[in-house]
Amino acid sequence: MLPEPPRRVAIVRMSAIGDSVHALPVIASLRKAWCDTHISWVIQKVPHMLMSGRPDVDEFLCFRRELGVRAYMDFRRRLQDRTFDLVLDLQPVFKGGVVTQLLPAPIKLGYDRSRSQDFSWLATNRRLPACATAHTQDELLEFIEVLGVPVRREWNFFFTETERNDQHRWRQKIDRRVLAVVLCSSHSQKNWILERYARVLDIAAHDLNLEPVIVGGPSTEERDWATRLIKLSKASPRVELGTDLRRMAWLLDASDFVLSPDTGPLHIAVGLGTPTVGLYGYTDPKRSGPYRHFSELTVDQYTRLGETNPSRKKRKGNMARIQAEDVLEKLELALQNYPERQA
Repeated sequence: MLPEPPRRVAIVRMSAIGDSVHALPVIASLRKAWCDTHISWVIQKVPHMLMSGRPDVDEFLCFRRELGVRAYMDFRRRLQDRTFDLVLDLQPVFKGGVVTQLLPAPIKLGYDRSRSQDFSWLATNRRLPACATAHTQDELLEFIEVLGVPVRREWNFFFTETERNDQHRWRQKIDRRVLAVVLCSSHSQKNWILERYARVLDIAAHDLNLEPVIVGGPSTEERDWATRLIKLSKASPRVELGTDLRRMAWLLDASDFVLSPDTGPLHIAVGLGTPTVGLYGYTDPKRSGPYRHFSELTVDQYTRLGETNPSRKKRKGNMARIQAEDVLEKLELALQNYPERQA
């Protein structure tokens, strides 16, 4: 496909935080193999807050989703004088297809037709070979394999010296092992039951000697859940919600363990190497669970007897099948398997 490394590459990955985390090994692989290539990443505002300042990305092209339909015209205007040698469309939906179409390049590589939605495959002129559904991370790494580039499974967040100093000062204030807790996702079907969180935190604090810390973003829902949990729990968890996604990332890095449903912070924590208890019922952990690490800590109420292949199917109401005892069992396993984990 490419007789020599391209001069300019654009990567289209504009979705949520977790999906952006899955793009990091793609970036790492290309940067290591093509050290002189100019890499541009088309990204949205929220994940850009987390990814900005990366030395392995030469340029971020922010897609302004808040503009609605005008976002595409705005993007086209800003890119009117730009050309690329290669575009990788890692987002097989309508939005990704339109943006890919707007990026001038002789080679546009995307997913095969069966894995593309909304006719987005029409925006590309090279496509991955069709294959069965796999883990989201493995499907993204197919792009690297097709390009003939060695795969690097790396999730480096490149914390600054200031961030590391802030992290150290924060961690010094806590004399117990930290359990970072993510209460909810932007998708309500992924959320667990608040009263069961309260029971887990009470036992984690009083019997397992863990310090619960609620982490996450600034949304009204997250703040409401945190307020309600404090009333339900005797553990007096710390609350560390806020708009600074970089700070959230180093909080997860500074924690000894993480408890989370299938949402962006879970994938950040796994990428950072923090032992993570994942709660799965609505989505399939074989497709969107912790990748290659901490799978033994996953609470899986999605998979049914005999199911071995990853699935894109969603199962409404399944999170209610997760009991507090299921989560406590995994927390005890985490304590057993990762007794000396330090940030």
